[in-house]
Amino acid sequence: MEKLGLDYKVDEGGGAFYGPKIDIKIKDALGRAWQCTTIQFDFNLPARFNMEYFGADNKPHRPYMIHRAVLGSVERFFATLVEYHSGNLPLWLSPIQIMIIPITDQQLDYAGTTSEKLKLLGFRTEIDTRGEKVGYKIRDAEMKKIPFMCVVGKNEEENQTVTLRQHTQGDLGSMSFDEAVKAIREHQ
Repeated sequence: MEKLGLDYKVDEGGGAFYGPKIDIKIKDALGRAWQCTTIQFDFNLPARFNMEYFGADNKPHRPYMIHRAVLGSVERFFATLVEYHSGNLPLWLSPIQIMIIPITDQQLDYAGTTSEKLKLLGFRTEIDTRGEKVGYKIRDAEMKKIPFMCVVGKNEEENQTVTLRQHTQGDLGSMSFDEAVKAIREHQ
């Protein structure tokens, strides 16, 4: 760590069961440190499990073991990640990347076609089929922090376009399917 010029401090008597370890702590939005990554040298388990390998000298040797938890506890890592992004997950991580919002039930088929085309390109989409007003559906997608919305109405269906909206940015305008995909991919 000194060779790399990294700041560190020794936690004398920190109670590492296996042997020396490196803990990396990540600060949250309130400045609290949370242990995530751990890399630990283990003198104990290779002997307890009688582990051996044959070396170049064709004799048995006891291996050294290194434990690593790159993300630490997955729950803690995701809690820190969600907090860091204030719930606004990056597009690649969002469970729903694009919400398709048909204005009326007459656009459900077009919404379905649009959704399937997006899924074929690897996007995770859902269609809001509820009988709610468009403004309500948009507000709901915003509250769920879904990165993009494709609003499709009569005009969009006739012109084979979508009206693209981005979370927190608002209306990006009416555009062709390919233009919408390009705009979405620019934010990945």
